[in-house]
Amino acid sequence: MTPEEPPVNPPSAAGRPVAPAAPEAAPEFPSALPPPPERDPFWGYSDLLWLFGLAIASVLSALAVERIALKLFKLEVASIAAGMLVLYGLLCGSLRMMFRVLYDRPFWRSLGWTPIRMPVMWVILCGMMTAVLVAVASSLIHTPTGDNPMTRLMETRADVLVMGVLGITLGPLCEELVFRGFLQPLLVRSLGAAPGIVLAAVPFGLLHLQEYGNSWRHALIIAMAGAAFGWMRQATGSTKAAAIMHAAYNSLFFIALMTEKRILPQLW
Repeated sequence: MTPEEPPVNPPSAAGRPVAPAAPEAAPEFPSALPPPPERDPFWGYSDLLWLFGLAIASVLSALAVERIALKLFKLEVASIAAGMLVLYGLLCGSLRMMFRVLYDRPFWRSLGWTPIRMPVMWVILCGMMTAVLVAVASSLIHTPTGDNPMTRLMETRADVLVMGVLGITLGPLCEELVFRGFLQPLLVRSLGAAPGIVLAAVPFGLLHLQEYGNSWRHALIIAMAGAAFGWMRQATGSTKAAAIMHAAYNSLFFIALMTEKRILPQLW
């Protein structure tokens, strides 16, 4: 006699069959994976090409304004100042428009204009020490000190004062925003810190080539200074620090020049 098989639904204590247990629900998985981390910086080389094209248009516009200002004011330094205002204004305005229209991002913070992670006095001292080291390097490679477009722009006290104000304020601010704020982070992301800093300094030196009569020695030492500003940007994470260092660097040279022109008392 075979044992009886248990019923599929055994009766409960009350005599009613018990419903089978519901199968366990399958674990739920998210419908979509989390988005990948955003790249830093968020812009790319296509944006760099776009800015390069706008930079050419900005340079042409600045040259046109310089010619008009020279005819109106008959002062070369005034025309150069007007051209600088147009050039830097168009470049920074182009970057601002790019960030707003294409990325909906703020201008200053995107370019690294953030608090400095070291005392400002140290940043200023680094700029002045860079000026001293660049002056020594300039002497070692026999950088020409004769006539060039830059020296012709600063023949009088008024010329030195105008160029000094622009060289300590507007110049460092806009140049650091473009080269250390926009270009360098892109190169560092692709190539690493040291190559990115050096490659960002090369066009910075070439920017000043014509100002010094196409002297490659001047372009070289200015690129060296640009690499020092790039190191400050990388070390602190702040374009503001690079701009202050750049301003301090220019200040020492203009103080020496103003002393030579007897605008300031003799200091040595």
